[in-house]
Amino acid sequence: MDLACPECSRTYADRWRCECGAPLEFADQPLPSVDSPEEASIDPRDGLWTFEEFLPVGADVEDRVTLGEGYTPLVEAPEWDATFKLEYVFPTGSFKDRGATTTLTRAKEVGADVVVEDSSGNAGAAIATYAARADIPAEIYVPAGVKESKVRAIRRAGASVNRVEGSRQDVTDACIEAVESGDGWYASHAWKPAFFAGTATFAYEVAHQRDWSVPDAVVTPLGHGTLFLGAYYGFRALRDAGWTDRLPKLLGAQAAGYAPIAAELHGESAVGENNEIADGIQIREPVQKGRIMEAIDRTDGDAIALSEQAVATELDRLHEAGFYTEPTCAVAPAGLREYRERGVVDADDDVVVPLTGSGLKG
Repeated sequence: MDLACPECSRTYADRWRCECGAPLEFADQPLPSVDSPEEASIDPRDGLWTFEEFLPVGADVEDRVTLGEGYTPLVEAPEWDATFKLEYVFPTGSFKDRGATTTLTRAKEVGADVVVEDSSGNAGAAIATYAARADIPAEIYVPAGVKESKVRAIRRAGASVNRVEGSRQDVTDACIEAVESGDGWYASHAWKPAFFAGTATFAYEVAHQRDWSVPDAVVTPLGHGTLFLGAYYGFRALRDAGWTDRLPKLLGAQAAGYAPIAAELHGESAVGENNEIADGIQIREPVQKGRIMEAIDRTDGDAIALSEQAVATELDRLHEAGFYTEPTCAVAPAGLREYRERGVVDADDDVVVPLTGSGLKG
């Protein structure tokens, strides 16, 4: 499927961003051929690929690069008065596998020889693992101080690791420089529409697991917006297909000091001191900022910044309740507490919170 630029209307067979600099999207959003989910053949044993009619990649089953990912558990969390979706039980221990399976499928479809990605850890591990599954070499650019457990996961999948000193943006800049010099196909979780097509399956699964009832609100971590936007695109596609009738309120939880969306909505004074524990979402310049703001506007959503102490406290609560997650993951349930205190989420609201990464990653 061709890619299109929503800013200048150029179209491409394949490219990582438009000539005008804007992120690209698929020219069309595929929708099911049936009018209701009851008429569809949805089988959780097929993982997230059971929603193939919503997916713009993988039309040829032989091209699908899969490890059986999808259909993560949706469980009650009474202490939070919410439902948690356990995204940390994916093959590489994070929700990024949703985007990796569709992105590497796209890479295979277009004949990529080498894939290149920049990541603080989880996306790199996912891309490296699925590249190994596709038998495509991978090069992953990471911050110099990234956790060694995440680097090991990348290396053990056979990918090359390039450590970059400096900020998270310096890592991205080094990766893009390599891509622009012709060193590989950019499998970016921030830029590739195929990645967001994969994370949109989060919404399809939530709706199916709830008998096609849409929650009142979904609270997600918010860095590049990979899952936040995936949820938006997915619930929007379900509504457009006529399978559901509304969108949930989408609420983002950012790390204080790295919270450009919260700053845009509430002013710089709302951002607070740097939250270094939530290292997976330390993004000061998300390339999809315009679309994140659109999703917030269209769903009556919001974004707030969470302090390091709030996240550390929430992480302890999660572990004590049996949810063994990594620190960044705790931003979303911590955000839910804050949203309730602010009155953004009512006491009787039906809320889903994804727990995005495994504590086994260290």
